[in-house]
Amino acid sequence: MRKTPLVLLAVLASVVTGCSGGDSSSSGSPTSDAPAPSAPPSATTVQRDCNAVYLAQFTPRQKLAQLLTVGVSSAADAEQVVRSEQVGGIFVGSFTEKAFLATGQAEQVKAAAKVPLMVTIDEEGGRVSRVKDLIGPAPSARATAETMTSEEFYQATLVRARKLKDLGITVDFAPDVDVSSEPDDAVIGDRSFSDDPQVVTDYARAYIRAMNEVGLGSVMKHFPGHGSGSGDSHHGSVRTPPLAELIASDLAPYRELGDSGAAVMVGHLDVPGLTTPDVPASISPETMALLRNGVGYGAAPFDGVIFTDDLSGMKAITARLDIASAVQAALVAGADNALWINTTAVSQVLDQLEQAVTSGTLPSAQVDASVLRMAKYKGISTQC
Repeated sequence: MRKTPLVLLAVLASVVTGCSGGDSSSSGSPTSDAPAPSAPPSATTVQRDCNAVYLAQFTPRQKLAQLLTVGVSSAADAEQVVRSEQVGGIFVGSFTEKAFLATGQAEQVKAAAKVPLMVTIDEEGGRVSRVKDLIGPAPSARATAETMTSEEFYQATLVRARKLKDLGITVDFAPDVDVSSEPDDAVIGDRSFSDDPQVVTDYARAYIRAMNEVGLGSVMKHFPGHGSGSGDSHHGSVRTPPLAELIASDLAPYRELGDSGAAVMVGHLDVPGLTTPDVPASISPETMALLRNGVGYGAAPFDGVIFTDDLSGMKAITARLDIASAVQAALVAGADNALWINTTAVSQVLDQLEQAVTSGTLPSAQVDASVLRMAKYKGISTQC
């Protein structure tokens, strides 16, 4: 876990003192004229007060910005958007100058953030590998499951996770837990460990365990299951089998790994029996509720972070909504963090989100809850 900044520790320490009920100016036993000491605050009250201290360091706009992760083209682009808007995360993609990671510029960008910044990437191995030229190649998920035991995969992931951490990465949008029998070159294809949900779960668990050990965040994707989808959400809408058919197979990894510490990424998927027509899962309140509550597919409630898939570069969403409306719809539906791949619209998105909070469309209490989930996921303690 990443260390809490000293300044924040100092602030939280002051709250502990304030919450303790003690008085350093008095000594000895109380006299008969002194008021009886008040009962100490409950743990719930202390926690609430400490959360409030963490939230109070942000303006309302900055709290909303903590719920955004945006793709950056360079260190300068990243530092500008972090310094000016205090976004919660940046995304390093194939479009990002490799010098950003190769020369340690990520640390310079992190220094511009008020609280620890997520530096994210989607480094799955195989054909989805952004930094194989920096840390070496890795086989696809399918090839991994065919050639390694899950324990061997855990050990290999430890090595790669340490290399990612050395580059300044803090979160990897992996593992892909889609259950699929598609051909290798299909949209999911060899990105899936197997068409057997137990195999997918075992290898995903090994991946997440290694990432946890190194102190990096992991993200399971693409909820509720892209493995048997009708196409590629980069190019258009994707329809999955009905929800009733996903429960036994596609949703099994999420059911088994919900308490693993990994976050979950929701895909732009039309799911009969779950999503409203023309409202993909990434902006669907019903989908977020299914994941959050666990009711409907036999899972425990999920209180981890919910990310969206990319909201600006995939036609399954861009053919329906502009970026500001898509981000608003995702957060209103219950996502904790909206992802997209450039910084140009950040101010416009935040303007619209501020209006949504003012109007009550996006409740401020929901924003606060997501900010606190993001803090926990980043390893920031908001407890006294």
